[in-house]
Amino acid sequence: MIDIKPKKNYLVALESVAMTDIVLNMFIFFFISFSILYTFNPAKISKIDVRLPKASSVVSIEGAEKAVISINRRGEYFIGDDKIKAADLEKALSGKLKENASLGVMLKVDDLAKFDSVVRVLDVINALKIEKVSVAAFKKGAK
Repeated sequence: MIDIKPKKNYLVALESVAMTDIVLNMFIFFFISFSILYTFNPAKISKIDVRLPKASSVVSIEGAEKAVISINRRGEYFIGDDKIKAADLEKALSGKLKENASLGVMLKVDDLAKFDSVVRVLDVINALKIEKVSVAAFKKGAK
């Protein structure tokens, strides 16, 4: 039998440069992954920027389930955390009303929003014959 052996013996060793490169690549991968997870966290996305006006008397309605309709300063509509087009407002609210016939509505309107936006929502609420309506506000003197 013929025995074939290589002429050179190869030494297999991990050099410190290669190990540093691997660790650095893993660090970059985890840093980018966690940054993306934090940036697109649903809890951060769902924040709707609405600066409520102040009122001297603030009363909260209790007991009834409420659909929260928010209008920001740019006149964009939100039901809960979902952005709704003005044309689809009635359809979206009637869908919520079908789920719960005794549904109430809470309006959260930015103090710089145009009143036309508020009238459009009130018109939809009136058309759907929703009787439990409240407008969110901060009590004067509260921060």
